[in-house]
Amino acid sequence: MAMYWKEITVNWGESDPFGLVYYPRIVAWFNDTEHELFRIIGYPIEQMIRNDRTTFVMGEIHFRFIGPAAYGDRIVTTITLAELGERTLHWNCKAKNAVTGADVSEGRATRVYARINEDGTLSSQPIPAEMVQVLRELGDLKHLGANSGRPKLPAER
Repeated sequence: MAMYWKEITVNWGESDPFGLVYYPRIVAWFNDTEHELFRIIGYPIEQMIRNDRTTFVMGEIHFRFIGPAAYGDRIVTTITLAELGERTLHWNCKAKNAVTGADVSEGRATRVYARINEDGTLSSQPIPAEMVQVLRELGDLKHLGANSGRPKLPAER
């Protein structure tokens, strides 16, 4: 299945002095990774909202903290498309220390494709066929360039 990774730096305030990452920051790491993927494949979320009044909303998330990540640490976040439904995307998510390869977090996120109605409510919609095709083709990862494929962490070399 499709996979995308991004390397980030832990910012000040994202974890406590012991390297325990605050849960909302873990969610944000994977959200940012997913949004970057959609930009790269030609479906920037902000453009979908502005032009089509559609977006992917969080349906369900579950992340667990595994190991520390402190201010300044380099982290590799990876999202792997586990399942592509008619209206949903199911991502497996992992975060590892980019230097040591140590696990930081893992989890699963389900996104629901939705239309933003005039009254501000949301209605789930089938994911457009063109987008489904691009997501299915991600298994090749040919068009993603430098961030395609799983990175080799120093601990694995």
